[in-house]
Parts: sequence; C-alpha cells; structure tokens
Amino acid sequence: MVTVLQAVDRKDLRGSRLNKIRQSGGIPAVLYGKSLDTTPVTVDEIEFLKTYREVGKTGVFKLDKDGKKYDVMIYDMQVDRIKNEFVHLDFYAVDMKSELDADIPVNLIGESKGAKEGGVVQLAAYELSVKALPANLPDSIDLDVSDLDVNDSIQVKDIKGVGDFEFNNDPEEVVVSVLPPTEEPEEPATEGGEEPELVAAEDGEENSQGEKEE
Repeated sequence: MVTVLQAVDRKDLRGSRLNKIRQSGGIPAVLYGKSLDTTPVTVDEIEFLKTYREVGKTGVFKLDKDGKKYDVMIYDMQVDRIKNEFVHLDFYAVDMKSELDADIPVNLIGESKGAKEGGVVQLAAYELSVKALPANLPDSIDLDVSDLDVNDSIQVKDIKGVGDFEFNNDPEEVVVSVLPPTEEPEEPATEGGEEPELVAAEDGEENSQGEKEE
C-alpha cells in the first residue's frame, strides 16, 4: 500500500503565522521540484512522523495537496533539538523514471575479527553518494565487517550486490578499516620509589528552501 501524506496550501507566510502552525500540531513545509514551482504547504506533525518512520529519509511517498498527488522525498528537515520539534520540511517532487543522486548512511553489521583481538574499527565514510531511480534508493548501505582482521579495509569498489544503484564515490575510497591495537607505553623507571609525574593533556545545518521567519 502506497503511503500518502496530506498537505494543505499555506498562504500566510509571516513568522507569527508559522509559530501558530507549530503550536497547533502542524509543520510548515515547502513542495518543489524540477518542473514544479516552490509551494508553501503545511502537514500534520503526527501524520508526518508516521510517514517518516515508514519510508525513512530516502523513501518515496505520495504527498496529497488539494486532491493532487505528488511522488516526493524528504529533501531537508530542520529540527529544534531543544524543543524537540520540527521547524520546517522540504519535500522534493521526483520523476520516478529519472535517476537522481542521494547520500545514503553506512551501517556496520557484526563484530570484526580484528576488534576481537583489540583492533579498532574506524568508519571513514558515514555516508556514500549513490545514483539510482527514486524507487531503488536504499535506506542504508549495510556492510558486514565480521571477516575484517587487523589492517583490513573495505573500499567502495569492494561493495557489490547490495542494491540496484551505482556509487558516485571514488572506487578507491576507504569506507571502513580495522586499525592495529594501540600499544601501551612503558612506564619510565623511577628512583627512590617516587611516582611518575602525570601530565594532564589540555583539551585543545543543509540549506532549506523554507522561508525566513520574521
């Protein structure tokens, strides 16, 4: 079943009006695309959360505005972390027959052999850029690191058969590696039973298409 989110036109763009929308359980947003002018809209926060949990950030769903449905993706989300609320959303109308680029998060699966021996798993690329039809965009790039030993790594060119899409990254780019265990420094010899002196080391947002509030 196709996920459908209802949206209504938003005529009043004043900052005071945006605050009232949020206070009443709505989220100010804009809808736009290559062949679609930017249109201010409002969506219900609870319904949006249901949609987001179902399709994710890269999923495609239907945005119903005044009875007309658009295939859209969530292009940007502005969130107030202090108030724990959505400030603004960008919905991008996509052409389901045209490929597009998207940044997909990398998700590591399993515990590497090297980590079990004291090695350190280092994720060098938290996201990878892919090109695909909107319907083929994955929620994440899942990499099984179970067989990685110390000094082993996975490069972009090593990732195969994970979906119907192409990577835009350099094939030689390292995505994840296992570093050797850190050797413990030897304590210097001391005379007279004095403790060695400890020296403490000194501790040395994507643009939106939304309106600026007044």
